Amino acid sequence: MTERPLVAITMGDAAGIGAEVTAKALQDEWVYRKCRPFVVGSAALMNAALDLMGAPTRARAVHDVADAAGRFGSIDVLDLENLDFSQIEYGVVSPVAGRASVEWILRAGELAAAGQVAAIATAPINKEACSLAGYKDIGHMEIFQSQTSAPNVATMLMARSLRVVHLTTHRSLRVACDYVTRDNVLSKIALTDECFRRWGFDSPRIGVAALNPHASDGGLLGDEEAKQIAPAVEDARAAGIDAAGPVPADTIFNQAIDGRFDAVIAMYHDQGHIPIKVHDWAKSVSVNLGLPFVRTSVDHGTAFDIAGKGVADAESMLEAIRVAVSLASDSILP
Repeated sequence: MTERPLVAITMGDAAGIGAEVTAKALQDEWVYRKCRPFVVGSAALMNAALDLMGAPTRARAVHDVADAAGRFGSIDVLDLENLDFSQIEYGVVSPVAGRASVEWILRAGELAAAGQVAAIATAPINKEACSLAGYKDIGHMEIFQSQTSAPNVATMLMARSLRVVHLTTHRSLRVACDYVTRDNVLSKIALTDECFRRWGFDSPRIGVAALNPHASDGGLLGDEEAKQIAPAVEDARAAGIDAAGPVPADTIFNQAIDGRFDAVIAMYHDQGHIPIKVHDWAKSVSVNLGLPFVRTSVDHGTAFDIAGKGVADAESMLEAIRVAVSLASDSILP
């Protein structure tokens, strides 16, 4: 039997639903058949989440990855002992929670970069809390990119067979439009092609979304399509990449769902996020491209409005773990 890969799961913001969805996902025996999961965070916070659920399972604090047994019925927590849970109130932004969440991310990144874990799956953080704690990088991808000095990274959202790679994510719309350049678009097309080939696609079919309505209607509604996006697609095709576009954004995602494309390049955050979440909100997952290790994530936020109530849905976390296990073996789920 192939040894189960070791997967690190970070707990996210302690005031949100991260610990709860992690605890619920780790009640599924399937997870333990496929990998050896362990949580990076706080054993006290994990036990509080288990209490919310009324689960008999207990967290087992470990202080070395080698001690993580990965046995169903017990949740191994690499406890960094950096959080006093009594200082946290569910649903309230806290710099204490923000600092702890980033430290858990950084520790998981160290382990993955050193080859001690096969993949990382992350629960949601609160960007305001991270900023209040003094961190400039307030997104998982940005934190991992700074930590590893990865030169070219991207966020890809997946919902079943719909896969969307984002040119930009955490930028205002006004600023994001400035990132739509020939070089930037070509870079993301090439990164997507490289990653998908590693995951078993012989010649990934990559659709590139337009920025403007109707792909600018021949220049009537903007010139980014003619001056930036189309030349980038031509450059990619000249390099042997099966790329097409720019395709109007109100058309391209349906084409991908129907099987025309293996991946779509979206020009900005909401252009890519909305179709994914409408297509299958519950099972949508975030994957980072370009990092030196596998990192997946739930595709939802900290949900402060329901934190501490025991009602959070763990399906996205389960899917994030499934995808992490799959990518750790250099394949992608259909």
